[in-house]
Amino acid sequence: MTTTNILLIDDHAMFRSGLRMVLCAGMQDAEIFEAGSLIEATQAAPEWIDIILLDINLPGLNGLDGIAIIKRKWPQTPVIVLSSQDGPETARDAVARGAVCFISKADTADRIVSLLNRVLHGEYNEPEVLSADGDEEAKAPQHLTSRQCEVLDLLCQGMSNKLIARKLFLSEHTVRGHVQSVLGFLQVSSRSEAIVAARRRGLVG
Repeated sequence: MTTTNILLIDDHAMFRSGLRMVLCAGMQDAEIFEAGSLIEATQAAPEWIDIILLDINLPGLNGLDGIAIIKRKWPQTPVIVLSSQDGPETARDAVARGAVCFISKADTADRIVSLLNRVLHGEYNEPEVLSADGDEEAKAPQHLTSRQCEVLDLLCQGMSNKLIARKLFLSEHTVRGHVQSVLGFLQVSSRSEAIVAARRRGLVG
């Protein structure tokens, strides 16, 4: 079984301990790495991380400002901002700065684990804000760019992100972003649903 490396960045040791237990119980193949600050995370965490859970209130550089640093070290790794500051402006700011989504610390353990699994499998719309009362706000793009149309066409041909990247001379990270924008535009949560929706709308042959 492949191990899923999860990096939890939060300055409250008690919260990290509780969340570690939640993740280990709900994701048996997970290995949890902890850090109390961004500096500690970038210096001590392993080179390969599958997903990052990031608090906003951190000593030194805060989580929102630190997303750019995290993306430089782990450019392929999705970042979920997990915070008690769960107002819509904060959530939208987190997504605008590069987080794949935001979830409140007040949310249930089951929903946090479910979100992690969805992100790990690419089954989410971007951007997405999950609030403590269970509502989801999806801010889908109003239209597809020409590049996103190219990605959609290749996706419908059954190409993986790696093959699409090679075909269009893009990085896999860039392609992944285009794919998630396409999913958001079509209001679907998976590649297979995107293919069906695109054909139904006549966007591809």
